[in-house]
Amino acid sequence: CGFIRDLTEEKAHQAAILEKQLAAENLSKELQANQNIIMGILDAAFHALFVINEKCIIQMVNKKSCEVFGWTQEEFIGKNINLIMPDHVAVNHNHYMKHYLETGVKNMIGTQREVTARRKDGSTFPCILGLSETQQSGMICGFIRDLTEEKAHQAAILEKQLAAENLSKELQANQNIIMGILDAAFHALFVINEKCIIQMVNKKSCEVFGWTQEEFIGKNINLIMPDHVAVNHNHYMKHYLETGVKNMIGTQREVTARRKDGSTFPCILGLSETQQSGMICGFIRDL
Repeated sequence: CGFIRDLTEEKAHQAAILEKQLAAENLSKELQANQNIIMGILDAAFHALFVINEKCIIQMVNKKSCEVFGWTQEEFIGKNINLIMPDHVAVNHNHYMKHYLETGVKNMIGTQREVTARRKDGSTFPCILGLSETQQSGMICGFIRDLTEEKAHQAAILEKQLAAENLSKELQANQNIIMGILDAAFHALFVINEKCIIQMVNKKSCEVFGWTQEEFIGKNINLIMPDHVAVNHNHYMKHYLETGVKNMIGTQREVTARRKDGSTFPCILGLSETQQSGMICGFIRDL
């Protein structure tokens, strides 16, 4: 006696199951490959990146996040994102997310804002937080740019600016003091550089010669000399700078000076060289 059981449907069912298993395995491999590609892209990012779900639980995190915050990827995954927030922010964060899910009102999503973040060691730092919502999945992606070095650089620049401003004020104050002293002098006074250009002049000079301080500053000192002297003065200065031979400096001598109106007058000229700056100071006493 023989029994025969038709296995057609059973074999077809097994084949269908095997086909689904293979399809599932291929899909799993494809998903894993995509996951690896995504993580490769995220790990190449310059800034920390987190992906969280609607319950604020971290789903993905890149290597930069671990470097910036101090936790490992394994420590991050499955934790609430408020892990990286100061206590006063962390305590309300889930409420903010719940309010967004219920109302759809986006306070932070789609924006960038400066916030404070917390590292594993408890220290905090300023950063820029940018949030966006992934399509369909409902996941929220956050990029975090550490501003620590940028803020330090800005602070250093500000400190230098303040120092420069204070120095400028101090120099201006000194300049005012110097000009006050020079303006109190009984005689005309000029300060020139090595190119014979007038750098400072007192009020008495303006009174004696007829030019204003604005007209004097930046002009060659030969402005106040008769033509036959003026034509050679730059040569005299060049000779002194090259040789160090002082014909006039450190002495007093009677010379002739010229006023703005072209008239000339006799005067005593006394010259001295200021230390370090190389400026030459000349006093002129009208005779």
